[in-house]
Amino acid sequence: MQSPPVTKYVPFPPVTLPDRQWPNRTLTHTPVWCSVDLRDGNQALAQPMSVEEKLEFFDLLVKIGFKEIEIGFPSASQIEFDFCRRLIEGNRIPADVTIQILCQCREDLITRSLEALRGAKNVIFHLYNSTSPKQREYVFNASKAEIVRIATHAVGFLKREMVPLVTAGTRLRLEYSPESFTSTELPFALEICEAVTDRWSPTATDQIILNLPATVEYGTPNVHADQIEWMCRHLTRRAVTIVSLHTHHDRGTGVAATELALLAGADRVEGTLFGNGERTGNVDLVTVALNLYTHGIHPGLDFSDINHIREVYERCTRLEVPPRSPYAGELVFTAFSGSHQDAIKKSWAAQKPGAPWDVIYIPIDPADIGRSYKAIIRINSQSGKGGVAYVLENEFGYSLPKLMHKEIGRLINDLADAKGTELTPDEVHDLFRREYLDRTAPVTLTRFKTVERDSAVKCEAALTMDGATHALAADGNGPIDAFVRALGATNLPKFDVLSYSEHSLGTGAEARAVSYIQIKLAGGRTLYGAGTDTNIELASIKAVVSALNRALAKK
Repeated sequence: MQSPPVTKYVPFPPVTLPDRQWPNRTLTHTPVWCSVDLRDGNQALAQPMSVEEKLEFFDLLVKIGFKEIEIGFPSASQIEFDFCRRLIEGNRIPADVTIQILCQCREDLITRSLEALRGAKNVIFHLYNSTSPKQREYVFNASKAEIVRIATHAVGFLKREMVPLVTAGTRLRLEYSPESFTSTELPFALEICEAVTDRWSPTATDQIILNLPATVEYGTPNVHADQIEWMCRHLTRRAVTIVSLHTHHDRGTGVAATELALLAGADRVEGTLFGNGERTGNVDLVTVALNLYTHGIHPGLDFSDINHIREVYERCTRLEVPPRSPYAGELVFTAFSGSHQDAIKKSWAAQKPGAPWDVIYIPIDPADIGRSYKAIIRINSQSGKGGVAYVLENEFGYSLPKLMHKEIGRLINDLADAKGTELTPDEVHDLFRREYLDRTAPVTLTRFKTVERDSAVKCEAALTMDGATHALAADGNGPIDAFVRALGATNLPKFDVLSYSEHSLGTGAEARAVSYIQIKLAGGRTLYGAGTDTNIELASIKAVVSALNRALAKK
């Protein structure tokens, strides 16, 4: 970091708005929600969702209650185009749900997007172009007038080319974004929005959506609110304009910026579940919606089973909701402090049926979102998978993959049910070792070694099965791949490796490696194996054998 004085960075400029009204307002109603998980969220994933995962996620968003869902960028790739067509041709879009697509202000991309939308009933066509001084100078080398012409020409082209679609029965609405709004001079942002509005000619029944994105969060939330109020007060067709927000979280204040901007007059909010998105993410719609709920305003979205929503989100995106994330995090309804536990217990006991919620330290009734309060992590038949994982990690050092939590949690719950008492940490550990680490039948690994040659790895292994020893050998792109290929020559069940992770167990000379392997059998069933060894390569091979033995035992 630069030593004081800091000259490398300059403060974000304030907005001159001495008679600002938003500080004296109170949120009283729900905005229009638009999920951008399948576009903005999906493009930010290291491994984008497959079509099947996107379909499952779309169904989840519909079930939650979203009426506007941005499904992708159909002109950007064949995959995006095909997903749009599959939704439409498969009649997967409910009559009361509007799909939204994103498109740059280019004729060829507009044409391609309109092709993707054939047969859709309700569509928001989202056009955008960048408007900030830096974008104009460094990226486009264009004047303000040229930037305005890009936007208005695209709107005019869309109006002309969408006629066959509209004639066939599609209701098409326009959304326009000056893509770097918060970095754009307010007078110019207003100028280009007014020009686009002039070209579109909105009416009371065909309102235009002007999306004013904080593409990168530079200013404090109050400055963002000032920008939104300034625009709302200066738009000449405010009555036929839906002012939309699209905040990011670069400064960690995306939720606050959204809430203050709603006070400033915005009507609509774009964001994602749990804040997935580029860099630090989009605004978290779960948090914004449930913040409203805790103030007595129903958000119109159903988060009554937030554990299921989180499970689908984590499985489809391969991201994890942080344990301290508001409302949905594993530990947000857990108090470890004795004084906090005591205050919660006493205020909870004093809570009268039908009275406003007033439990100390807990701003929302966990039952409203399908959760429960856990004072401390204790393991019994009612324990959650997170509690089991917590004990294994904090007592014994095993950092299990997130998707493995449910698997081990189910086994622990079965044991606790059978015993009818609370389990000790040692009992949890013993079951984990028996189930995963100590399995040596029906397949026992007796020898394994690898030799690297050129770009491949050759493995040689020996297995004992049914009293007979089998020698195996194969090439692969790594030890695990080579071993799995070698197993393919046996009569053992065929499987694919879905995921692999590892970490050290202990420190110093006594440190061991522990590996976790998730496999998928031919019938579609998935399960984990685990292995430990002083050699990290051998630990991973033991994990494969562990998973295979567990599959054979279940079979």
